[in-house]
Amino acid sequence: MSKQKVIIITGGSSGIGKALAIEAAKRNYTVVITGRNEERLKEVYHNIAAIQPNCHYVLADVSNEENCKKIVEDTIKKFGQIDILINNAGISMRALFNDLKLDVIKSLMDTNFWGTVYCTKFALPYIIQQKGSIVAISSIAGFTPLPARTGYAASKSAIHGFLNTLRLELKPFDVHVMIAAPGFTESNIRYTALTANGTPQGESPRSEEKMMKADEVAFRVLNAIEKRKRQLILTTQGKLTVTLYKFLPNFVDSLIYKHMKKEPNSPLK
Repeated sequence: MSKQKVIIITGGSSGIGKALAIEAAKRNYTVVITGRNEERLKEVYHNIAAIQPNCHYVLADVSNEENCKKIVEDTIKKFGQIDILINNAGISMRALFNDLKLDVIKSLMDTNFWGTVYCTKFALPYIIQQKGSIVAISSIAGFTPLPARTGYAASKSAIHGFLNTLRLELKPFDVHVMIAAPGFTESNIRYTALTANGTPQGESPRSEEKMMKADEVAFRVLNAIEKRKRQLILTTQGKLTVTLYKFLPNFVDSLIYKHMKKEPNSPLK
């Protein structure tokens, strides 16, 4: 068994996942990252190893149940324990539902929702042993509507229902469950977001440089995990949107629609 806490971060090869891995290494965690692109995974792995040597990477697609089982098995074989699982791997989309191929929503649910379910299922016995943490990097879209992102919002809402219920089931075992909603963060998720026919859109419709930086998100997420918070909503805009939506849903619907309609090449009319 490792004296250091062992943390698994899915989708650790870029964006928030990469930033989480580097921040965790700085805090002396034993870090395991996963991803589908081995070249990028290796690059992040070497970045982590330069900070602290106890790290590992697993080439895996979380939409595949057996891959998720392998992530957990490899981690236990190498380090003997799992203290924290951060379900970060995710994909997005942008298209009106009326124009959308149903395979696009299935792809999002397979990665975002089922990836979280699979990884959590296999890691859970070990996390219970450690009285550890299960975390999902979600989105404001899990709390409020996000037009032209039906599949994305559905996957995040499903994660919320899953983890909020799991938290209650795990109450007797003192396992910490947290949902983190970063809001718009500088990352590559919008470049790889799927269009109506399932192809990546290849460019971001938003000003990435104006968004919260991934390393700031990582710092605040790990702080919240260490404090065993139930929920973390980042950005002032995100907090305001979620709060107002509880009391003035129709008003917030209009604000969200107008805001998203202003995106370049928005499918909203």
